[in-house]
Amino acid sequence: MDVGEIPNVPAWLPEHLRDEGIEELYPPQAEAVERGATDGESLVAAVPTASGKTLIATLAMLSQASEGTALYIVPLRALASEKREAFEAYEEYGLDVGVTTGNYESEGGWLAGKDIVVATSEKVDSLVRNDAPWLDDLSVVVADEIHLVDDGQRGPTLEVTLAKLRSLNPSLQVVALSATIGNAGELAAWLDAELVDSSWRPIELRKGVHYGDALHLEDGSQSRVPVGRSDDQTAAIVRDTIEEGGSTLTFVNSRRNAEAAAGRLAGTTESFLTPEAEAELAEVADELRAVSNTDTSDELADAVERGAAYHHAGLAREHRSLVEAAFRDRLLKVVCATPTLAAGVNTPARRVIVRDWRRYDGSAGGMQPLSVLEVHQMMGRAGRPGRDPYGEAVLIAQGHDELDELFERYVWADPEPVRSKLAAEPALRTHVLATVASGFARSRAGVLDFLEGTLYAQQTADRGRLEAVTDDVIAYLAANDFLVREDGLRATSVGQTVSRLYLDPMSAAEIIDGLDDAAEPTALGLYHLIARTPDLYELYLRSGDEEEYTMLAYEREAELLGRAPSEFEDAFEDWLAALKTARMLEDWAGETDEDEIAERYGVGPGDIRGKVEAAGWLLGAAESLASEVGADPAVRQGVRRARRRVKHGVREELLELAEVRGVGRVRARRLYEAGIETPAELREVEKARVLGALRGRRKTAETVLDNAGRHDPSMDGVEPASLADDEFPDGETRRDRGEGESGGDRADEDQANLGDF
Repeated sequence: MDVGEIPNVPAWLPEHLRDEGIEELYPPQAEAVERGATDGESLVAAVPTASGKTLIATLAMLSQASEGTALYIVPLRALASEKREAFEAYEEYGLDVGVTTGNYESEGGWLAGKDIVVATSEKVDSLVRNDAPWLDDLSVVVADEIHLVDDGQRGPTLEVTLAKLRSLNPSLQVVALSATIGNAGELAAWLDAELVDSSWRPIELRKGVHYGDALHLEDGSQSRVPVGRSDDQTAAIVRDTIEEGGSTLTFVNSRRNAEAAAGRLAGTTESFLTPEAEAELAEVADELRAVSNTDTSDELADAVERGAAYHHAGLAREHRSLVEAAFRDRLLKVVCATPTLAAGVNTPARRVIVRDWRRYDGSAGGMQPLSVLEVHQMMGRAGRPGRDPYGEAVLIAQGHDELDELFERYVWADPEPVRSKLAAEPALRTHVLATVASGFARSRAGVLDFLEGTLYAQQTADRGRLEAVTDDVIAYLAANDFLVREDGLRATSVGQTVSRLYLDPMSAAEIIDGLDDAAEPTALGLYHLIARTPDLYELYLRSGDEEEYTMLAYEREAELLGRAPSEFEDAFEDWLAALKTARMLEDWAGETDEDEIAERYGVGPGDIRGKVEAAGWLLGAAESLASEVGADPAVRQGVRRARRRVKHGVREELLELAEVRGVGRVRARRLYEAGIETPAELREVEKARVLGALRGRRKTAETVLDNAGRHDPSMDGVEPASLADDEFPDGETRRDRGEGESGGDRADEDQANLGDF
């Protein structure tokens, strides 16, 4: 289909597509149009990666632009940024694009009037709970990576959110996209949608298994990829790919394996780098080192300088973005990743290697095979039109029997059917409360009637199980005073607050119980309280940790809120894991350097920042709950103080300074040690002292002064005052003031804003 023949799209679109090099639609795209994608028909598009799913969604959204807002739901924040950049190309034609992923306690009023909104499923669920009025104006909703309704953690939210949006607007057009789905017809039936189920790709994807010195492909052919004396199979395939002008994405089963593999493969890639590539990679490496003052930053940068990298959730977002960009630009020859990178982020490679097809599963007590769906998601990263003549996806076999097994298990297999995970009690207690609190149901029968619109109801004839779990959840919510059963179901004031805050009701119950036990809570006690909730994943207890944190629990027992379990109870280990997490947050709020925290707790910068963000959100929720239940003012003040400290990563005396935008934890300490203790003093103090404290960085100093409200922030002609590293203006040292070595002054200047994220 010629782009000029697409019906019901803006007049400017065909020419825009031609400028992008698109003259004709791919067959799956043309089929989507023929099935009503631009006529308001709901659609499930199950088509391979690189076959144009995003354009199918775009055509539907643009065809409805005059009818209302288009909502594009993504599973990851990184994908939201990627889609925003893609859709911003349409702003020159008068369309307004908005992205929202954070601050769950918000109706996103600023999004009203936007033509296209990109958001995560959790954010959309929160917007529904907070009764965002602009949701009534939706004309089309796109659900990217729809197969993730199968995910036990995030799937129920996407499923319930789609059900609620369809309930709000029965005429809503739904476009669901996926590259790997075993039961696309069943999802189409659930969404009352047309189905485009295609295996067409613009370039060939060859799947196979490497064994011995050969790559065995699914069509029965073989190609020689010999393993040299100094290589392993992965290195041999990477070397072969580079020699053919391509790049490789290697999937492994753990963070540690990703880091180790990247370090080894850097020995393969570095000999292929040109002087120009080396110079560009050196710049990327410098940017990586500037992200955080940790071994992770240094080790990743060292690998990148040699043409390899790793990618996992322990990295900071900036780390991951820099790696993804360098890989897309083909500067990096190989990236070793955990399976999270398979979830839709645009990182195409000539070859994909699935090195590890088993991973540890704690619930099973050992290594378990990956699902076909996951492996096919990884394989789909191979090959992009315009970049590669073909794509190859390769599994690694260590023996002949394993070669046969991998062909049967993955290469020739179809993905498993997507199954709803909504009937699990943790998912239901959250969504049942939200369903009642937001007015979608006002009785048990109403709740069950709403659930009839979910995929779970579509997939099961056993209504008894859903009813039984729903009754258990309603009883739990009523017992904790979140719901009352009077002439049906009604959310209490506390229940409304819990739903609006986007808390798991079990988290809210834990927090309320803990605050009731508090008189003047300490920061550690509050951090431990929120670390015990289902909304904050605890750090793992490593070998030797149990004894250390048992001793700490006894030493600081008076600070810990709520009833402590006995050492002989199963819950005691979780109590200690929460204490370890709380101690990490205490170190962060005590200005311990990020590299020291990473080393002490065995975590990466991404883990630290993730925990800090979650802690800030949960303590903000605890503030609201404390007010709701009428907690003592001292308790509310303690919660507020703990929240502000963990947000900025500072001790109490730095809070005012750290809240000046652009200051952060390290610069706040330097300013304080220069005798500048408040924003008011920033507005009046000699500029030379500010410039000296900020190590002579004029632009930084001007920004800080401007944000503090100084009338004339210019540093023109100002010379920095000198100040000895550990000396205050009055001659005292930090040690004299009892501030120890954790003041953050050892961190590199580039880390000045680690508290500002």
